[in-house]
Amino acid sequence: MEKDIEQLNEQVVESVACRKSHHPESVKKNLTVRLNRIEGQIRGIKGMVEKDVYCDDIITQISATQSALNSVAKILLEGHLKGCVVDRLSEGDGEVLDELLVTVQKLMKK
Repeated sequence: MEKDIEQLNEQVVESVACRKSHHPESVKKNLTVRLNRIEGQIRGIKGMVEKDVYCDDIITQISATQSALNSVAKILLEGHLKGCVVDRLSEGDGEVLDELLVTVQKLMKK
């Protein structure tokens, strides 16, 4: 089973190179704002480590950052399902379901 997942991952990576998503500008702006905030959180965590801040406080910030990344992933997954997956299924491309399963498995590992 794990080898099958690895093969699907390789196929997805190969096919991803030529595809693009088409998010509305409002979604792109929302994602960019969130990612900028996450980037700042990461810099803050790095600074906390450099300043020898109490470990529990750093872990709390890491948890908040992970939650923020999960929120970004949920937004992207929703758009992917409602846009890319629906479009590809309507075109008769059933491979998108295998790709989606790999994507969900990646998200669930975390």
